[in-house]
Parts: sequence; structure tokens; C-alpha cells
Amino acid sequence: MPLLEFEDLSIRYRTDGPDVKASEDVNFEVDYGKTFGLVGESGCGKTTLGKSILQLLDDNGYVESGHIWYDDVLPEWKTDTGKVRPEVVEDDRYPVRDDGMMDLTALDSDDIRRVRWNNISLIPQSSMNALNPVYRVGDQIVEAIRVHEPETPEDEAHERARDLLEQVGIERERADDYAHQFSGGMKQRAIIAMAMACNPDMVIADEPTTALDVIIQDRVLDAIREMQDQFDVSMLIISHDISVMAETCDRLGVMYGGRLMESGTTKEVIENPANPYTMGLQNSFPTVEESQERLLAIPGTPPTLTEPADECRFAERCPFATNVCMNDHPPMYDAEAASDGRSRVQQEADVGHRSACYRLDVLEEMRERAKEEETWQQTETPSSS
Repeated sequence: MPLLEFEDLSIRYRTDGPDVKASEDVNFEVDYGKTFGLVGESGCGKTTLGKSILQLLDDNGYVESGHIWYDDVLPEWKTDTGKVRPEVVEDDRYPVRDDGMMDLTALDSDDIRRVRWNNISLIPQSSMNALNPVYRVGDQIVEAIRVHEPETPEDEAHERARDLLEQVGIERERADDYAHQFSGGMKQRAIIAMAMACNPDMVIADEPTTALDVIIQDRVLDAIREMQDQFDVSMLIISHDISVMAETCDRLGVMYGGRLMESGTTKEVIENPANPYTMGLQNSFPTVEESQERLLAIPGTPPTLTEPADECRFAERCPFATNVCMNDHPPMYDAEAASDGRSRVQQEADVGHRSACYRLDVLEEMRERAKEEETWQQTETPSSS
């Protein structure tokens, strides 16, 4: 059952010229107690999607269309037994769906502030620099607790802060230290502890291991897994590093040029990719299991998102593109049905293994050819005629 559901979400950034189309018609779900990963190269829109959940977009960013549904509502919209009041569901003035899920994009600034930390928290990108250098680390965790739980006594909040640090592998006494007294890995783990300060149902982790060496990366990932086990939280992890995703995520979504190109279980996406872009990404990552003279790069550059073409977003760089790919961006199709020779069925829900590709009828052939260097040598893109 989903805790969070993206439905046809499109996000824009205003500029002096045309708006930047940062994401278009994105659909995926984050299930209770599970981890969903968004992977893709820089500028593909994955961080924008993460920020949109808590309405933390830059001032020039806005949700053009779509919804982000969350499986809870504000306390005053519930009955004494915790269920959503019927009049709330029936009244169009409330951003609540018939099944009781609340639209986070429709909340005003005061209401979304109540959701932050209490329900959903964020481990921000560059979190090693997120700690205030002039306040003790423990005091910053206490502040988060006291702001969102004002009824909590200060001494209790300090004790909770020390407990949280201890749970991520930092000695309790270090709560009295300042950020400059922490190593990079300790800062990262302190931010993880802060994210759990108000016991949220979900945590968004944006590039949680960036700028860390592989040893510290492993320790941080261990802390994230332990946190999830202890607190039973759902997670959305955003990263460009497929190896991080392989180690932490249950399901994986691959972003490119503001579009979700593929989604499925992490095992399906990594071992049996169903989109040419994912196949190209695989070639650019080293593996300890196979020797390879050199890694293969995807030729070309990402599309300009101010005025992207109507064609498949990856068509200009795809070695398998044909004329049909040059008309419209493909919907998400059932990759398993295509590989079994059945008619391709578009999946409405975020289940199974899905791919935005018109060429799934030759999926096995694409997988084999994608491993060959000559396949990725720059060729002319098919014309739309």
C-alpha cells in the first residue's frame, strides 16, 4: 500500500525566457516501510521532485499540474478514532481524495509546515554543510523537536537528541560539540539523526553519500538502513550513483530529461533494464565481476528543458530510435508483457516493471546490442518523415 503517490506531476521553473520543464507527467509510489530510489544524471529533475513533496522548490518553481498524495490528513480533519471525517472527503474545499489520501501540493504554507518533520523529513543535498556552525549539534536537534512538538519539555528533548545521535553511531557526549568538531561522516549521520527527531513516517534523502569516500559511504548507508529498521520509515532516496541504489532501494525509478523512463524492482531495473537510457547508464559504471577495457559513454548531451521536443526525450541520443520515436514521448509500458511476446499494456499503477519505450517488442535484441561499443557510436537520428 502506498504511503506517497505521485500522479502526473509536472513542475516548471520560471525564467526570463520560456519556463524550464523540470518534470513532466511523473508517476510513482513509495510504499509503507519500503525504499524507492530516483536515479539519473545531473539536471534530470530528481531533486526537484524530492523538494516538491514538502513545497521546498525555489521561488521560481511551481507545480503546473498533477498531485502528490499522502496517506494521512491533518489532525483536525480526523475523527476521534483517527479516521478521515466523511465531510472532509465529500467537500471539494479540502484536498483529500475519496480513499483518504491528502494532496500535499494543495496545502497552504502553514499546513505544509506541520507536515514537515512530523510526517515527512528531509536529508538535504550537501548535508555536510547543513549544520549551523555556531550552535551545538545537539541543540539543533532539540530545536527541531521543540518547534514541531512544543509540548515536549526541554530536558526531554535534549535526552532524545542524545539518544538519536547514539542510534546513528555517535557518542552521546558529542551532542555538546560543534559541527567543525565532527568529521564528514559524522555530520552526515547527525543530519540523519535530525531527520528522525520527530519520528516521521517518511524520509527524503537527497544524495546522502555525495563527497564521502567509499568507507564513510558504507557507514552512512549502514546508518540509513539501521534507521529504517528501527523506526520502520519509508524512504525516497535520490542519487546519481547506481551502486548506492542497488544497496539500499526496493524499487527504482530512472529519470532522464524530466521524464521517468523506467521503474521496477531494483533487481529488475539493474539486471534486466528495459529502457535504452538505463542500458546506457549500465555501460558507464564499473563492475568488479567483469573486466572491461573501458567504460562506454552515451554520446550526445541531455535535452534542453526550456523547449523540449515532443518526441521521446531520449530519442536524440538513442541508438535504437526509429521514426515512431520521433512523434510523441512514449507512455509507460509493461516491460514483462512485451518480453513475453504479448501486446504491450500500459500500466496505470506503479506496479511491475515499466518502461517508456516504443521498442519493447525487440527488448532482448536491444539488451544484447547495448553491450557493444559500436552500438553507441554517434549516428544520425531518424527523421520524423
